[in-house]
Amino acid sequence: MIKRFPVAPSSSLINKPKPEAKIFRILKSFVKQWDIPSVHHFEGNPFQVLISCLISQRTLEDVTLAASRRLFAQASAPAAMRGLSSSEIEKLITPALYARTKAQWIAAIVKTLDADGDKVPDTIEALEALPGVGRKTANLVLTTGFNKLGICVDTHVHRVVNRWGYIRTRTPDETEMALRAKLPQNYWKVINTYLVPFGKHHCQPVSPKCSTCPLIAYCDQVGVTTRR
Repeated sequence: MIKRFPVAPSSSLINKPKPEAKIFRILKSFVKQWDIPSVHHFEGNPFQVLISCLISQRTLEDVTLAASRRLFAQASAPAAMRGLSSSEIEKLITPALYARTKAQWIAAIVKTLDADGDKVPDTIEALEALPGVGRKTANLVLTTGFNKLGICVDTHVHRVVNRWGYIRTRTPDETEMALRAKLPQNYWKVINTYLVPFGKHHCQPVSPKCSTCPLIAYCDQVGVTTRR
């Protein structure tokens, strides 16, 4: 049953304590019921994480994973992928959305990497200089590909941490900066891994499943107007 209630003004929010250790312990267990984000299947391989993340933009997880695996079966490293034309890459990653544009990005990236010994950059600034790579992708390559510190903030991470009342930000980039200032570093690399499935399947944009949420005791429900 969907319950409707007005949004509380900021001055009257509950502002419940947010014990990070307990929240992340609960999340780690709770999200095991769902598949991990597709890009994590290529963990430890910066190049494949980068390419899979590009394919994933505006594309469903199962489509992303299948497309990434088809492409990597033909060419799993930059040198091999340079042997594929942009149109060949496009065919392999279809039906990912915007496959033609993504194929052009990928073809340009593998040419760019050739000048640097096929090494994927390991800084946000250098990654963002690559075609199609934004800050979210750059952080994901650092954390999942290189096992370095970073905070990958997508729409789910941005929505959930603001709904909790943990931070108050307007954009994903602002959320990343706020989390870097507040969230203990030992949770930086896993926050995306946990909150992507949690946000997709449970703490959804409309009518989140508050009645069965294991984190309700720590959530201010900011902006929630309907819930289940």
